[in-house]
Amino acid sequence: MSAGINFEETASFVEENLMKPLSVKQEEIIKVETLDTKENVKEPENSELYHGTVGKIEACRDTLAYSDKTNSASYGSEFPKTHTGHIRTKAFLLPKSERCLSMSARLALQKRVCAGEKPFTCSECGKCFKTKGVLNKHEKIHTGEKPFECSKCGKCFSTKGDLTVHERIHTGEKPFECSKCGKCFSTKGDLNVHERIHTGEKPFICSECEKCFIRKSALTVHERIHTGERPFACSECGKCFKSKSEFTVHERIHTGEKPFACSECGKCFKSKSEFTVHERIHTGEKPFACSECGKWFRRKGKLSEHERIHTGQKPFACSECGKCFKSKSEFTVHERIHTGEKPFACSECEKCFRSRGNLTTHEKIHTGEKPFACSECGKCFRSKDNLTAHERIHTGEKPFACPGCGKCFRSKGDLTIHVRIHTGEKPFACPECGKCFRSKGELTKHERIHTGEKLFA
Repeated sequence: MSAGINFEETASFVEENLMKPLSVKQEEIIKVETLDTKENVKEPENSELYHGTVGKIEACRDTLAYSDKTNSASYGSEFPKTHTGHIRTKAFLLPKSERCLSMSARLALQKRVCAGEKPFTCSECGKCFKTKGVLNKHEKIHTGEKPFECSKCGKCFSTKGDLTVHERIHTGEKPFECSKCGKCFSTKGDLNVHERIHTGEKPFICSECEKCFIRKSALTVHERIHTGERPFACSECGKCFKSKSEFTVHERIHTGEKPFACSECGKCFKSKSEFTVHERIHTGEKPFACSECGKWFRRKGKLSEHERIHTGQKPFACSECGKCFKSKSEFTVHERIHTGEKPFACSECEKCFRSRGNLTTHEKIHTGEKPFACSECGKCFRSKDNLTAHERIHTGEKPFACPGCGKCFRSKGDLTIHVRIHTGEKPFACPECGKCFRSKGELTKHERIHTGEKLFA
């Protein structure tokens, strides 16, 4: 027997393992090892000899499926002096010893896959791997080696496979098509994940709350909610994030980068998700529908907030005053009442505001813009909220009822001020005399006593 290989044992393993289907994970491991071996094989100087033997890896990896065995009755018999391997339409001669060694390596790999062994250990971090090829790829993380450079943009990669996928960004190539909806993808992995949308498969389960995910990466990020881990820290402000994508978008606040531009209006955005939502303004698309009232929304987050109107759920509680809110954004703005933070400053008059929306509405005072017009009377308003409240004058709708006395109001703001009659709360204090008031309007009116200002002069 050549090279000390026991072909009776080999034949037995072939029959028991190679002739039965592999799991998806096992196929991926063998595929990675094979591809890694291929990309690291260099053509020898004697190219004639090289092409005569086909680069043993390429020919031998398909030996079991594509070979003609001559002068051999079984795997247990003596192999011929030469072997003809057919790949596509070309025939090549392989020496017996080379063929046998390649088959042995493949069988050894499959044995490890089936047994779950991870015999290859990283000397830097101790992480273990099933194949030498995957270990080699991992080690480049420690060395920083990225030998494969994109000829278009100069970006470098640690593997030829990563470079190939990247190059499709420049070429626009998306060779993997979904058989269900026809959507195309640049990688087989992205297609596999996408197909789970159609099948409903969510194979990655959180051990803490049992929430399921389509992607392993999504599960990993989710698990950090339970562990509190935020491994991505901003070097500018020190803020930490659960995911690399959140961190990348945040960095653009400091750099001012907005790489996603709308082809309709030219407005630019920091993230692809913001851009996608914005595009729906132009298309009118509102893909998220409330199952209770049928109202449609452009964002999944807005639908979730809206649904809390029906459920009454207010999961965000203020630690200072105990007030609860339906959305994280409302809660964040409310917290600024206690901290006094007003991070949004007007470029015209330098007046500061707690929320971006309030600043945007204020800026229209300077521009004179009133883009929201009433369809009944033609009156125009600076904000959508003001228009909505005004329209209720025409409809007579008063959807906000006081829990104390049952009195109804057209706006949430009017109800909030009214409720302070029952609670006795007067949160607006005069800086001159300390007198307190239930509403900002009442305080403003009072302050004119000190300033001597007359509203109607």
